[in-house]
Amino acid sequence: MNPLAELDSLDIDPVAKSQVAAMFQTLLAQVERDAKTLQAKDLKIEALSHELAHIRRIRFGAKSETLSPLQRDVFEETLDTDLAAIEAEAEQLQDGQPCGTVAKPKRPRAGRQPLPDHLPRVDHHHEPASCTCGHCGKNLVKIGEDVTEQLDVEPAKFFVRRHIRPQYACRACETVTAAPIPPAVIDGGMAAVGLLAWVMVSKYQDHLPLYRLEQIAARDKVILSRSTLADWVGRVGVALQPLAERLKWHLLQGGALHADETPVAQLDPGSGKTRKAYLWAYRSNDLQPGPRLIVFDYQKGRGGEHARQFLGAWKGHLMVDGYAGYKALFTDTGNNGPCTELACFAHARRKFFDLHQANQSPMAWEALQRISVLYAVEAEGKALGIAARQQLRAEKSQPQLHAFHDWLLKTRTVTAPGGASAKALDYTLKRWPALIRYAETGHLPIDNNPVENCIRPIALGKKNWLFAGSERAGQRAAAIQTLLGTAKLNGLNPAAWLKETLEKLPVWPNSRIDELLPLTPEQITAIKQTLPEKATW
Repeated sequence: MNPLAELDSLDIDPVAKSQVAAMFQTLLAQVERDAKTLQAKDLKIEALSHELAHIRRIRFGAKSETLSPLQRDVFEETLDTDLAAIEAEAEQLQDGQPCGTVAKPKRPRAGRQPLPDHLPRVDHHHEPASCTCGHCGKNLVKIGEDVTEQLDVEPAKFFVRRHIRPQYACRACETVTAAPIPPAVIDGGMAAVGLLAWVMVSKYQDHLPLYRLEQIAARDKVILSRSTLADWVGRVGVALQPLAERLKWHLLQGGALHADETPVAQLDPGSGKTRKAYLWAYRSNDLQPGPRLIVFDYQKGRGGEHARQFLGAWKGHLMVDGYAGYKALFTDTGNNGPCTELACFAHARRKFFDLHQANQSPMAWEALQRISVLYAVEAEGKALGIAARQQLRAEKSQPQLHAFHDWLLKTRTVTAPGGASAKALDYTLKRWPALIRYAETGHLPIDNNPVENCIRPIALGKKNWLFAGSERAGQRAAAIQTLLGTAKLNGLNPAAWLKETLEKLPVWPNSRIDELLPLTPEQITAIKQTLPEKATW
């Protein structure tokens, strides 16, 4: 019904009719404004509800994406510890019950994993108190044995290595001869390479501050002052710097890289406060041949110029998140042209996951299901070669991506702008060309998870050491974490590798520096064969 049309049909005074019409128009305009205001408020409420649910899920939730894997491990181990304590207390209460009460239930036990064969065995023989039978008194005959194995450990065990160099004299020419002093990373230092490796791994991989190492040594009545430990760390860091630079050189020979960054607090001298610095991480592509490499770069800021400075003239595919600082890398038309952007499907998925957790959005659930199909294809092609994986993606991933894109466009047209649903859709649509680029090949990754997994332990470990004392300290930490992180990626024991490397380093020729890198012997052999003059993985 149109009120103004009805008003025209009424037989009333024209002046009054015009006044009433003006009132109707004013009311209609006010209703329209109120409707728009309500719509805007509804969108704001939806956005705030989504944000609140996201924060609550992070704070209190226990879903798979609530916490990082390391954080989940901390909570799970606490839960397991509490359960074990409760069981032990219950067993103690049951053991204290008088005879004739309810029997203690048999505790279910999972099959125990066999202990590693490479560990040394220390045998303890337990013989009966008597070699005669306790019933008839006759001699016992051995018919077999029962072997039970327990895992044991010796904590950091300090001991002294004595280097004895006999001196021999020649009576004829009156000279004295003795073996030369073995070269060491720290000349004249009291620390052997095993102790230096323990300090470096404890500080940079286990994230233990030096004062805690000082306390550990003090329990064995060994005095290791923090100033002495700091001196060792500084000198070993300088000695290892060429190896970190060499790993960076090898990393930049790859055609596709991952990149990410995490904030680090750095002490601001004179102010008594800290300021924000950043630890950048660059990771090799697992879908291409070659060793797995992770290189950290410590910088004072998060600006895109730091990434440009690190990459230099490198040109290739760079997998990054949506941070705007990387954008210049993809638009810079310098001598080597721009890098090619790869967007992370895990980040796109996270937007829909948060939306679904907030309000059980059917649209978000549909997006999650479509993305899960893409990851199922990746799981299927994980063990394939590059050519076979490219064919698999062409047959299965690309049709799914086309259908997903059509669905995104269609869904966006019926979604009100400004809300959390629109933001999730817009995030994916805006990055769509970079998101689907991986499916055109067989060697590009679908997401940025490999580098995030490498940087996450540092993001958690920095809660122990709180801040970097200086920019130089941050750069030293980045270099050492580069070496230890790469060793871990390639299945090496970082402590064993570092100890062996510190033994060889003082007399090792620079021409054979690749042999000292934290890589397997097979990987080092491949380097020698494939990098005679020009480096290409």
